Amino acid sequence: QLLPQTPVNPANSPNLVQPTVNPANSPNLVQPTVNPANSPNLVQPTVNPANSPNLVQPTVTQTPINENIPPSNNQVLNPVTTQIIESVQSNSTITTTNNPNLPNQKNDGQEVNINTDTTTALQNINIVNSIPLTVAANSQTLTTIEQTRNNEFADYFEKDLSNQITSTKNIREVLIDIARQTGNNSAIIYVTVYPDEVQLVLYTPGSDPILKTIPEVNRKELMKAVLRLRAQITNPARRYTNSYLPPAKKLYNWLIAPIAAELEAANINTLLFSMDEGLRTLPIAALHDGEQFLIEKYSLSLIPSVSLMDTNYRPLQETQVLAMGASEFIEQSTLPAVPTELETISQRLWQGSKFINEEFTRNNLLAQRENYPYPIIHLATHAEFKPGKANNSYIQLWGTEQLKLDQIRELEWNEPPVELLVLSACRTAVGDKNAELGFAGLAVAAGVKSALASIWYVSDEGTLGLMTEFYVHLNNAKIKAEALRQAQLAMLRGEVVIAEGELRGIDIRGAVVLPPALGKFENQNLSHPYYWSGFMMIGSPW
Repeated sequence: QLLPQTPVNPANSPNLVQPTVNPANSPNLVQPTVNPANSPNLVQPTVNPANSPNLVQPTVTQTPINENIPPSNNQVLNPVTTQIIESVQSNSTITTTNNPNLPNQKNDGQEVNINTDTTTALQNINIVNSIPLTVAANSQTLTTIEQTRNNEFADYFEKDLSNQITSTKNIREVLIDIARQTGNNSAIIYVTVYPDEVQLVLYTPGSDPILKTIPEVNRKELMKAVLRLRAQITNPARRYTNSYLPPAKKLYNWLIAPIAAELEAANINTLLFSMDEGLRTLPIAALHDGEQFLIEKYSLSLIPSVSLMDTNYRPLQETQVLAMGASEFIEQSTLPAVPTELETISQRLWQGSKFINEEFTRNNLLAQRENYPYPIIHLATHAEFKPGKANNSYIQLWGTEQLKLDQIRELEWNEPPVELLVLSACRTAVGDKNAELGFAGLAVAAGVKSALASIWYVSDEGTLGLMTEFYVHLNNAKIKAEALRQAQLAMLRGEVVIAEGELRGIDIRGAVVLPPALGKFENQNLSHPYYWSGFMMIGSPW
């Protein structure tokens, strides 16, 4: 039922946010204006309330407060929005000045002359102004982002990736083709962080890219929120609280709210994030709009860039899994649930082969793949993404043997291609650029299409819960990211629990008996984001 409409009176609404643009804070923002002297035929709209008694005044709808969500002072931002709209004006010269009749606009106007063969307009979502821009300039923006991302990963992995640049036309074709094959509408979001602003570039199927600038956010403030969110989620003392909500809502307002309307209009189901430095280990699934987590609306994937992603689609139903791992280690902590994890995945939920402890060696990995081209490789072991070069990061095998990140390609998992690599017990150094590159570039490093990994260590029982749910849903989901989403939702909703020494879930085929070392967990709820939001699909979500 709609609540009564209340007219807006600035004197009675001191907290009403008026959209403004401050050129001083956005040096790259081109201010479009209209010069009446150069446009004698331009009709200037005017409104006289005395002559317009029926003029409808804007209203504010009062929404009931959700008392379960703690109050927040964060306002959803009104970013400067630009959308590419083709025009057929040839060799046009456009002079712009500020329009003094627009509310709350400072007269810091600038004149801009643009000479193009084909022009486009950048259209403000608040209908404040229209800014001409060339199609080539916008295409160059995406090309520059792709090139920058590729260079970062090329430097880290010490590989030449200069030939792998995807055009905007190819991106559009990929998204349309995936939608046709899977019925899933995907959007690509590039997030770039500057010292004094954040830039979002959104690409949806069948539409030109949209550029949005959020000038109210600076790098320092953004990174502080990212670190706080991770700290609140992973702190054991906060495990039964929602202390993560303030930073989760703040990050949602900065990174998702500015493009929420466009995502809704395009009926998007899956978001692919190409993140800038500092954001590649952000638990995207835990971002919160005040009523629900982002994972409750979208399946998610972290990509290095579109150019470095295998965009081919292959269903995984009726395929085999190679499940290997270790439960005992020389230096790291034991993983007592690993035997149960491997048995459950390869024998009960899926079909495949399992090897544990002494059989978990590099040579056996090679031999098993040579014997049969398993499309899914599941490794239940410790893995570390560490600062420094790629050879500092590793996957722990049996004993002292380690598979270094820069050595994985030697296993030739791209011939034939591995569709999915799962690392069920890994962590990434917080706030380190190289560690982030290793994590976000895992699929690239391994030569696989997709990788599922965690950005922090999750408890043995929590990992077992998520992995069993994931493989249950992988049998039915059209794409891998949706299988992960359904597993995360099952945990979030309390459908996966530890009770009386068993792992129980609505979708799991019978209870899973826990090993004696985990029998102490008589009753445990796994709904807190610590248990599920750290797992991310890396590379292709499809």
